[in-house]
Amino acid sequence: MNQKIRIGLLGCVLAGSLSATAAAAQERFVTIGTGGQTGVYYTAGQSVCRLLNRAEVQPAIKCNAPSTAGSVTNIVSLRNGEYEFGFIQSDHQHKALQGLAPFDKDGPIDELRAVFSLQTEILTVVARADSGIKAFDDLKGKRVNIGVPGSGSRDTFDEVMKAKGWTNADFALAGELKPAEMASALGDNNLDAITYVVGHPSGAIQEALTNVEAELIPVSGEEIEKFLQGADYYTAAEIPAGLYPGVDAAVPSIGGKAVLATTAKADPEVVYQLVKSVFDNLERFKRLHPAFANLEAKDMIRVGLTAPLHEGAERFYKEKGWL
Repeated sequence: MNQKIRIGLLGCVLAGSLSATAAAAQERFVTIGTGGQTGVYYTAGQSVCRLLNRAEVQPAIKCNAPSTAGSVTNIVSLRNGEYEFGFIQSDHQHKALQGLAPFDKDGPIDELRAVFSLQTEILTVVARADSGIKAFDDLKGKRVNIGVPGSGSRDTFDEVMKAKGWTNADFALAGELKPAEMASALGDNNLDAITYVVGHPSGAIQEALTNVEAELIPVSGEEIEKFLQGADYYTAAEIPAGLYPGVDAAVPSIGGKAVLATTAKADPEVVYQLVKSVFDNLERFKRLHPAFANLEAKDMIRVGLTAPLHEGAERFYKEKGWL
């Protein structure tokens, strides 16, 4: 081969290699904190990443959505700059902004920003049929899984316990199992009841009600009504009839919205592209989990967003004429 040709080909190879290296170096990486692998947060994070990773933008954005302990952990990770995004409960969004427990130690997170909301997260109680538990107050003296420390489920249940004047000592056992472990513990008769704040339908709740002689327990009563009056980031909610075996009537409870949050430090272009990838493919997104089926853009950009919108999200919503 002619020396000039060899040199020319080598130059092309090197140029291509350098170009690919430069492109890889420019790739932007983002992490979305989610929740337990059987929960809706995990599916939501994986779904958002799937759409964002498919987006034809330059430089490319690479999205990862690991399983985490949930809302509280995700907010702490946002504060510390470990994650760029995180799914959180709307009540924790409010508490983080105000510097209320469990975020009071380090003060308000003023830079917290909202991106959009998803499904309603409902405090869900499942009890063994032979436990004698028919109402929320019957949980006292029983073996109850109250949630993983650092999760939104645990913090919400702690709030309800405080409103009722309960402590962990009021239970025969106060379990701290992960959502993926709850159904088997209930089935093995190691627990009388499990509690979980989650969107419905939920894989963990489906497993418990399918594999165990168990039933959903209403979260209601005078003390619950008073609790709602003093906590406007929660609302009355219900688990619809027909979602689970044996559930023929709606079950009353309380709940809030699941919110995708970020901070003011997040790159506006990355936030814009994430929002665009979801809303431009909203019908596809809604098919990725039954809990997303009834989502509406007009609600997602307003309901449950107690934190200010991130400028990147706001830009997209204004371009669409939604704000």
